[in-house]
Amino acid sequence: MRTGLKITAFAAAVAATFGTAYGVGSGVAPVTAGEKPAAHDAEHAGGTEKGGETGKEDVGHGGHSEGAAEPAAAAAEVPGGLQVSERGYTLDLAQDRLPAKKGEIRFTIRKDSTGKPVTSYKKEHGKELHLIVASRDLTGYRHLHPVRAADGTWSTPVSLPKSGDYRVFADFTPAGEKEGLTLGSGLGVAGTYKPAKLPEHAGTARVAGGYEVRLEGELKPGAESELTLNVYRNGKPVTDLEPYLGAYGHLVALRSGDLAYLHVHPHDGKPGPGVTFTASVPSTGTYRLFLDFKHDGEVRTAAFTVHAA
Repeated sequence: MRTGLKITAFAAAVAATFGTAYGVGSGVAPVTAGEKPAAHDAEHAGGTEKGGETGKEDVGHGGHSEGAAEPAAAAAEVPGGLQVSERGYTLDLAQDRLPAKKGEIRFTIRKDSTGKPVTSYKKEHGKELHLIVASRDLTGYRHLHPVRAADGTWSTPVSLPKSGDYRVFADFTPAGEKEGLTLGSGLGVAGTYKPAKLPEHAGTARVAGGYEVRLEGELKPGAESELTLNVYRNGKPVTDLEPYLGAYGHLVALRSGDLAYLHVHPHDGKPGPGVTFTASVPSTGTYRLFLDFKHDGEVRTAAFTVHAA
């Protein structure tokens, strides 16, 4: 969870899949209307902070590499969230299916060398672990902050917008490790499921409460890109954004097709209306961006679809 985080290069064969993933899909799309905000820390949903879930649309933290990678190293690295085990740690979900759209996610992070749950973590932006849950079609998103028991078991309530296939991303740094990592695992939710089409370019994301977020900038494969997200309310620029987990905004990016994960934080700057990020993506293709920002005591989420070409 650092400024200028990168998803590094993946295999050419994987990159090639993006020619067919959801079509071209360039641009920005609004957060789904009608979802009610829920709380952050217990549940951080649909755009309102009161419990542990953000983005009840209905996004990180991860892909923890800084600076430019050496060409040989870049080719060998795998984007965050694609593996359930990495660097000697494994994400162990208590169950990979939920019987309903409302339930509880329980899991441990195990150290491979001992098989025991990790019980000591470094804090990143005020939390030991950030949990992202995204639907496979990238139209549903939750940003959760689960609670850890003394035995290393994490748990959090979750309310998901629909049945179907999801991916869970755990973003954390174990105590004693210099760099954090993001592990991912599949999660199924029982019920009738019809995948949604990825929203198309709209230029502006509209968020409950009279907010609009306008995206400036483009993603450039294999190079750093500067993105600025400008927040407006009732047509007027918002200049009093509130810090949320130590920043004026949090941005999560997921690559369509394999859901490779990237989380960046903004440049140091003023509390609005613009929040600027630097990001690097590994390939051409379609990416879904989720911006969390806090205003008037509530965390809200704006969602965008962007094509890197």
